[in-house]
Amino acid sequence: MQQRGLKLIARNYRCRFGEIDLLMLDAETLVFVEVRMRSSTEFGGAAASIDARKQAKLIRTAQHYLATLAHIPPCRFDAVLSGSSDNLEWVKNAFGA
Repeated sequence: MQQRGLKLIARNYRCRFGEIDLLMLDAETLVFVEVRMRSSTEFGGAAASIDARKQAKLIRTAQHYLATLAHIPPCRFDAVLSGSSDNLEWVKNAFGA
């Protein structure tokens, strides 16, 4: 993601609501990134593991982070998905709040 111009803000941001793997800046947009690896597709694979419950936790964690900022920038949620370490898929705007 950094090779594509995004700037790393934080890794593993944690609060009482949960954890966000990466916080990045894409120009003016704050990007909350969930990284998922699943070697098996038996239960739907990496994308399916970001279910509605996980999305709700990510949204609440993002809201907690945003409450610390003086100015709230445009935001989006991305996902980096992998079935193996050699095959990564970057899904921009993976889900909305």
